Amino acid sequence: MSEIEYRGRRAHVLSNGTLEIIVTVEGGHIAEVRDQATGLNPLWAPPWPTMEPSQYDPAKHGQYGGNSESKLLAGILGHNLCLDTFGGPSEAEAGAGMTVHGEASVLAHDIAVKGDTLSQAVVLEEARLRFTRHIQLPAGARVATVTERVENLAAWDRPIAWTEHATLGPPFLEKGGTEFRVTATRSKVMEGDFTGGKGHLRMGAEFDWPMVPCVDGSFEDLRVFTKRPVSGAFTTHLMDPAREEARFTAWSPAHRFAFGYIWKQKDFPWLGIWEENHCRVSGPWGGVTLTRGMEFGVSPFPESRRAMIQRGGLFGTPGYRWAPARGELSVRYRVFLIPGSEFIEPDV
Repeated sequence: MSEIEYRGRRAHVLSNGTLEIIVTVEGGHIAEVRDQATGLNPLWAPPWPTMEPSQYDPAKHGQYGGNSESKLLAGILGHNLCLDTFGGPSEAEAGAGMTVHGEASVLAHDIAVKGDTLSQAVVLEEARLRFTRHIQLPAGARVATVTERVENLAAWDRPIAWTEHATLGPPFLEKGGTEFRVTATRSKVMEGDFTGGKGHLRMGAEFDWPMVPCVDGSFEDLRVFTKRPVSGAFTTHLMDPAREEARFTAWSPAHRFAFGYIWKQKDFPWLGIWEENHCRVSGPWGGVTLTRGMEFGVSPFPESRRAMIQRGGLFGTPGYRWAPARGELSVRYRVFLIPGSEFIEPDV
């Protein structure tokens, strides 16, 4: 049986003797991509106890905050799916019960493991979408292939957001240590401030990867994770349109492992980089959270559906995709975790 208990949660495990991939039932999160020899998992495990989203009660679980993000934060782990929104709901949507990043990351997924493949599926009742994912991990391989499909169950064409919110955390993520290589070109800092005045990047600044402008007139190299005591930021990056494949690779000098994802640029033209470095002090963050989200998708920024459509796009590239009536969209990407004595771009 593939079902296990993981951090007090129902989950399923896919293992090939080299890597182990853990996916939660509720939320469908890819919680871990673990090297079985060392136990290293580059994905983020929150510093707070998580719970099944179906058990979340705002009247009882105030430790997760008291807003449209709280139900997601109660159960978030590792790589979560943002569908069919990327960002917060509008005031009306929040009043109707919608959560940040949409339904997919708080609903229960049907999961089964057969041979070298883990399959999961969920119907988003409010969005009228069906999502399926297949993760294939051949014996002994250090690269998993992920195939996803979104079916529009409605008789209307509709614009959707779709972002793979892959978030890295300690011990793989280290201040001033972890390095990143990204096939990015034009970039922009998020226009608004979500750091409570603690942000160090110049809001709305456009730049070329990797040197981002700071408020003090200096520049910071995004290829190395910050060593600032406290910081928070979000930048978006257009992946190189001249390349058929887009990718990011994260390297841990301390652990001597490279971790990353490779996908088709036409599928997910944007990579958002979210940094949380002891910046958020409200519940459940507590000023102790260290993460870097490497969020590849169809939209440049996390924002409401209205804002996404009004923005339209950036740098001449669309900021959402159309799901055709009674039709489907499909993507394929790869995730890898490979040891090595130095930082090289893995040929996978």
